[in-house]
Amino acid sequence: QVQLVESGGGLVQAGGSLRLSCAASGRTFSSYAMGWFRQAPGKEREFVAAITWSGDNTYYADSVKGRFTISRDNAKNTVYLQMDRLKTEDTAVYYCAKKISPYYRTNYDDFKTYADWGQGTQVTVSS
Repeated sequence: QVQLVESGGGLVQAGGSLRLSCAASGRTFSSYAMGWFRQAPGKEREFVAAITWSGDNTYYADSVKGRFTISRDNAKNTVYLQMDRLKTEDTAVYYCAKKISPYYRTNYDDFKTYADWGQGTQVTVSS
């Protein structure tokens, strides 16, 4: 059973920055693409960013492109989400997720293609 543990959330003013981390257990982390999703109260879960197993490609939702950066350190079994120029509409619970199978290279924005999820970390951006 894979465990994903997010950290780094908190309260920040608009225009500020936060860095989320997601630590994964298990020895096969480096074979899986990883994604970040978020869910605001009363809204559907939405894709934020994803990164391939090797880190050679990254994908972003239009709403965060140019402000957020996803990265990974396979030696540490950790994926990161650097969030800059935060806006109030970025307020949500952020979840990291691991792809359903290794070397999966499609549908990065589809939450149904992710099998393991963390418990989430709250990000609140105040005006």
